[in-house]
Amino acid sequence: METSKIMSRCIFWPPLLFVFSTFVQAQVENQVTFSPGAFQNVNISQNESVQAVVSRIPSEVIIITLQFHSQHHNATLSYTRIPTMGLSLTAADAGLLSTLEPGQTSLSLFLSSPNGDAVVGVGVTLSYGSRDPVPGACNLEFNLDVDPNIYIAYNLYETTIRFAPANLGSERGQTPPACDESTGSDTRWRLQYDIYQHFLPENDLSERSLFSSFQAVADVRGLMASGRRVATLKSTDKTMMVFNSIPGQGVIYSVIVRDPVLNTSASYVPVHTYACSFTSTLDACQTLGRISTKIFFTITGLAGLLVCFFGHRFFKSELFCMGFSFVSFFFFVLITRTTQLDYDSKSTRRPPQCETSMLSECPQDVPCVSAVRLTVSAVVGVMGGVLLVMSWWRFGSVMACVVVIGLMLGFLVASIVLFTPLGDLDVFRNSDVVFWVTFCCIMLVVPLFFVRWPREGNITTCGIVGAYAVVLAVNAYIYTSLSYITLNILKRFLNNSFSAMFTDVPFQTIDYIMIAVWAVLGVCGIVLQLYRERSRPFFPPSPYLMWQQERERRKTNVLDPSHHVPSLSSRLLEQVRQFTRRREPAGEHTPLLL
Repeated sequence: METSKIMSRCIFWPPLLFVFSTFVQAQVENQVTFSPGAFQNVNISQNESVQAVVSRIPSEVIIITLQFHSQHHNATLSYTRIPTMGLSLTAADAGLLSTLEPGQTSLSLFLSSPNGDAVVGVGVTLSYGSRDPVPGACNLEFNLDVDPNIYIAYNLYETTIRFAPANLGSERGQTPPACDESTGSDTRWRLQYDIYQHFLPENDLSERSLFSSFQAVADVRGLMASGRRVATLKSTDKTMMVFNSIPGQGVIYSVIVRDPVLNTSASYVPVHTYACSFTSTLDACQTLGRISTKIFFTITGLAGLLVCFFGHRFFKSELFCMGFSFVSFFFFVLITRTTQLDYDSKSTRRPPQCETSMLSECPQDVPCVSAVRLTVSAVVGVMGGVLLVMSWWRFGSVMACVVVIGLMLGFLVASIVLFTPLGDLDVFRNSDVVFWVTFCCIMLVVPLFFVRWPREGNITTCGIVGAYAVVLAVNAYIYTSLSYITLNILKRFLNNSFSAMFTDVPFQTIDYIMIAVWAVLGVCGIVLQLYRERSRPFFPPSPYLMWQQERERRKTNVLDPSHHVPSLSSRLLEQVRQFTRRREPAGEHTPLLL
């Protein structure tokens, strides 16, 4: 009897132990243990949550921030297993800050997918002491009580980051200092905020590149070593910064809050953006650029290559290309600022989930470079090119045409000068008048050299501007920062608030290659044309003036056979008379002579 009971128990317990062990194993698989400062890969399965555990926390640690980053999928980071408003955050780059209680040595937070999809990302925990500032502790704008996150939004022109002010640190169990009772030197108003940006490798949209970059800039030391500080804000400044949007280029933005009295610092949760969408079916990050734009700039590049090497020899073609570029650029700015032409009647709107999310791929009513605008600008540009050629054909004023060509070179030179770090000086960012006066002065000085050396100046313009057109054609297929030499000026023309933005762009391997290509094409084109045109007249003569001179010569030179040829009107009148004159009958009508 006892043996049968024992056998029945042995038969009953193994399945129960199997079920229990399976349950424990499932719980272990949904739990991730973090070590301070060490990155951890995290996979969030469908309709499941992951428990993030931080254990063995030293007693000198006062606050811990847990941050999680994915490339383009939202993840929900929550203080509780079931996310609730005010205790959770949903974003591609999310972080939560926890203040530790006396004697607390462990901490648990929860990760889940808000859309039920699998999410892959990396997470890290950072710890700070009582002397370190507390990022986002004086938050009055966002949902979390203490919000160490950076909120980002972008459109075609600008990328904006916002964050909550920080507060001074305190010991465990003590009440933190008040945020706004006073503005003395012993309050949070002494804190300063350093804004950093870190560019990802160009033309690299991989998760590996993004996650490795996050590992480089996650904490204060790594951010100062790998990032570039672009500005420092005081506590009296608005906690917001605006940058130039660079579609297709990954950028990580972060903020370091510093206490200059205690010489301590802490970092906010970094946030990234590509200024484009990974999920859009039109103009996604992987297929950035419309077909019409690529066709337009491909033709522009071929024309630029022709102008670079043969512009002065084929002067009419050069005039047409320069007139086309000048008029089409001006007209594109005009119709963009005065009309709402677009690809279709639908406007691009933010998805509903983007209104409450800081997902970096959620755009703000992104205006597109319209195919209609390009088409209309191209048509008007053709008319401008023809008009410039006809003005030279009719009047023969080479200097007037060369001035227009010199303005093209002056525009490019002024754009290059203000593309350098000089363009980010406060005097240019704070005043549109100073910027445009400086730009126009540089642009007008260049054509003055054409008055003394018109042929050399024209050939130089052909080489530099034609080679840059080739660079723009390459940019239609492979991103290069050199396109922003003129694109930043175009954006400033089109957007009144663009002056306040930082226009930094990355300079990496592809950019140095394109600079070399630009220089080689420009120098080769200039040298080849100067050598070929050394024994020719400075400029080809006007066809209309040549025709007038030839007509006068035929009228006065009686030895010229063409002098005795009736005029065109006389020949036409004679042809008309042939149709009305009665034809004489054939045959002999005179008498025979004896």
